[in-house]
Amino acid sequence: MAASEGFLTEEQREVLKVATQNAEILSSSPKSPTSMLFADNSIKAPWGGGGGKASTAGIAVRHVRRTHSGKLVRVKKEALDILWHYVVVEYHSRVLIWYFYIFADGLTELLVTTDGGGGKGTWGKLLDTGAGESHIDRNDPNYDSGEEPYQLVGSTVCDPLDDYKKAVVSLIEEYFSTGDVEVAASDLKELGSSEYHPYFIKRLVSMAMDRHDKEKEMASVLLSALYADVISAPQISQGFFMLLESADDLSVDILDAVDILALFIARAVVDDILPPAFLTRAKKSLSESSKGFQVLQTAEKSYLSAPHHAELVERRWGGSTHVTVEDVKKKIAYLLREYVENGDTSEACRCIRQLGVSFFHHEVVKRALVLAMEIRTAEPLIMKLLKEVAEEGLISSSQMVKGFSRFAESLDDLALDIPSAKELFQSLVPQAISEGWLDASFLKSSSENGGEVQDKDHEKLRRYKEEVVTIIHEYFHSDDIPELIRSLEDLGAPELNPIFLKKLITLAMDRKNREKEMASVLLSALHIEIFSTDDIVNGFVMLLESAEDTALDILDASNELALFLARAVIDDVLAPLNLEEIGSKLAPNCSGSETLHVARSLIAARHAGERILRCWGGGTGWAVEDAKDKIVKLLEEYEAGGVVGEACQCIRDLGMPFFNHEVVKKALVMAMEKKNDRMLDLLQECFSEGLITINQMTKGFARINDGLDDLALDIPNAEDKFSFYVEHAKKKGWILPSFGSADV
Repeated sequence: MAASEGFLTEEQREVLKVATQNAEILSSSPKSPTSMLFADNSIKAPWGGGGGKASTAGIAVRHVRRTHSGKLVRVKKEALDILWHYVVVEYHSRVLIWYFYIFADGLTELLVTTDGGGGKGTWGKLLDTGAGESHIDRNDPNYDSGEEPYQLVGSTVCDPLDDYKKAVVSLIEEYFSTGDVEVAASDLKELGSSEYHPYFIKRLVSMAMDRHDKEKEMASVLLSALYADVISAPQISQGFFMLLESADDLSVDILDAVDILALFIARAVVDDILPPAFLTRAKKSLSESSKGFQVLQTAEKSYLSAPHHAELVERRWGGSTHVTVEDVKKKIAYLLREYVENGDTSEACRCIRQLGVSFFHHEVVKRALVLAMEIRTAEPLIMKLLKEVAEEGLISSSQMVKGFSRFAESLDDLALDIPSAKELFQSLVPQAISEGWLDASFLKSSSENGGEVQDKDHEKLRRYKEEVVTIIHEYFHSDDIPELIRSLEDLGAPELNPIFLKKLITLAMDRKNREKEMASVLLSALHIEIFSTDDIVNGFVMLLESAEDTALDILDASNELALFLARAVIDDVLAPLNLEEIGSKLAPNCSGSETLHVARSLIAARHAGERILRCWGGGTGWAVEDAKDKIVKLLEEYEAGGVVGEACQCIRDLGMPFFNHEVVKKALVMAMEKKNDRMLDLLQECFSEGLITINQMTKGFARINDGLDDLALDIPNAEDKFSFYVEHAKKKGWILPSFGSADV
């Protein structure tokens, strides 16, 4: 026996021997020491199943105690783990192992007596009671709210994609109601989450597929407007591919889904927002048995391979996103007449609602007031209808005020047919305001308009407007540009040229594509003949400043005006830099600024020149490039031995008198290159017949003069030849006297 063990009794030595054996077992086991300590059969008790101390010591090994209340408790495992680590692992002391048993036994007794001693400001309890047997008493002085069991509360996790999908449904519904492309584009930008734009395309097309042709056309137009500016090309492709993947599901709800989706894809290809290669790439990713694969086959074989497929696809859904203004006005006049005859207010409200042009309801108000003036007995019915539609919210307060304002503006003309119109109107307004269906702000706006001081040129301006309207109407019938130019010159008011331009385009916007094309052609001719660039710029500024008012009468005025602007740039009437000048003269956030932005987007698009030249169906708008090719061919034929009369007829057949300066320019260049003055004979004949005017002739010479330095690189004696031609032209009277030698 070691000296250190001499104080132990025989009984203690026996206990120590057993403890040492247990320590060796525990130190070599990967299990937690306390889990072995508390196991029923892991550690040998130093005494068997005897009574007295032997029994007590056996229980101490398991450290099980019963509280004064009768609950069984265990010493906390963590505390004993720490003690065991230091006793067995760090010190390997047999004596300390023995004291560990004694300490653990005493610690258990202490914690049982104090019921754990836990509470606020302490290290907490070292005893765990069975969860099923413990009970928290909130009236206990030692009650700790932190001991209350936690309760998990369910919370819905927001998915940004779900929120985006809900928002775009509302946006699309509003667009189908108003047809306002600019507002839809603006709303989509404000929505953010650009990474989800493919889902917008899928939702837009799928919603349009289940609606009328009008909505299908509107969806295609919106996609073209959003392309590049709001939605990128890859997102367009991704959106359509998602539609192809869901074609099987769409076919369940929409019987002809395959054909409709094929037409949408063909239209996207025609509109240059989908590359033709998209069809080939998409086929490789789809199963041949899928509906999506059938869609691509239909688009390719039935639509994109057909002769003149572009025109057929564009006109498949009517080719227009809106009912014409005249059609709407006729329907409004008809429903009001019907109402006056039968007095059925609810039926009239239903018809107004069915029109589906909430942004044009001011026309209903205006025509209703006119009818009340024309048929005096109908006044009570008209007032009743207007009150009813206002109270139902069918016609908004702003539309009601606009209708009254437009009627007030036309009172002077109406008074010619109905002398008492002003007095009647003045009696209707107070009644409408007192009944609450006309906003009192109308009185303020009308008094401001009525109080404007008319300057001394007002009468001259009024007569000018009347005369140019007549001139423009005659031009739309005759298509005679030289006659129109002579008529304008006879008016002798070049300072009012911007007003003529404004009136020309405003009248054209309310007519068919033929007149729109004619207006653009005329604008090119006027720019060459009598209009300066400043006249054109100022005219467009006036148009853009009044864009909001124009939209009251012309449903798609903003888009039409953007096309006129873009066409002016393509036709070289305006330079791209002029658009910046126009923008600087407009208010930052006005409707005109948005229109100008759309025009820039149209010009920046791929194949913009060809698309804009054909935006109104062609007419003479195939113009510039084709005309140049034809001019070169007819001049080459004449130079090779052709007849002068035949060449003149070919120039006449071009039907582009405003572009005859190109004939002059190319004839002079060809004369220099071929060193053949035969071209001068042709120019003399054209001038003698009046086929090429002095202005066009001068313009042609001026264009040669502008490019003379470049021309001299290919034709060394170009300057000498041109000087000779100028002298010859002046002798013959072809060019204006102001075109002097100083210009050469």
